[in-house]
Amino acid sequence: MISSLTGTVTHVGLHEAVIEVGGVGMLVQATPGTLATLRLGERARLETSLIVKEDSLTLFGFRDDSEREVFTTMLSVSGIGPRIALAVLSVHTPAEVAQAVAEGDDKAFSKVPGIGPKGARRIVLELAGKLVLPEPEGAEASSTDGGGKAGAGPSWRSQVMDALVGLGWQEKDAAGAVDSYVEAEPDAESMTVPDALRGVLASLGRASGMGHRSK
Repeated sequence: MISSLTGTVTHVGLHEAVIEVGGVGMLVQATPGTLATLRLGERARLETSLIVKEDSLTLFGFRDDSEREVFTTMLSVSGIGPRIALAVLSVHTPAEVAQAVAEGDDKAFSKVPGIGPKGARRIVLELAGKLVLPEPEGAEASSTDGGGKAGAGPSWRSQVMDALVGLGWQEKDAAGAVDSYVEAEPDAESMTVPDALRGVLASLGRASGMGHRSK
């Protein structure tokens, strides 16, 4: 069982990263939020979970133990596989997942792509009592991540900004692209992090003069 990785980041994509450990590049699937913390050429550590199937070995990476705990616990729900479990963490923080389960808020899980009303209700029922709410400090840090108040733009703004910078764009260009996308896209405020990141990347590809990457 590979429980963690520590090495040099050699690739960061939209859904995965490669971390070189002892001369071996380890491909890790992760959420946009986790990938946004990685920087090319720098050392990084990720908590991991190895999913073994008959025809594949897939490594999933997480920023901390709480993300991994939610991921592995989600897998205990009937009908929920690793891709859906990772999608949940792409939309909600571990604290939000635990709170939704504690409050019986199945609508929170219906917001996750790939989860319908029945699946959302099943998650709430089967995870009841299995997840413990993090300390208040953790929740507070999550809500203020990015240095602004909750109402100062979409909730995904800071994560998408970090992801763009991690992918090589100048911070000024990334900020301009995000602000332009929010202004042009009516549904931007309610988007998930992956959808927003894809949309902003598409706008960067279309816009002239905004695709200059840093070395």
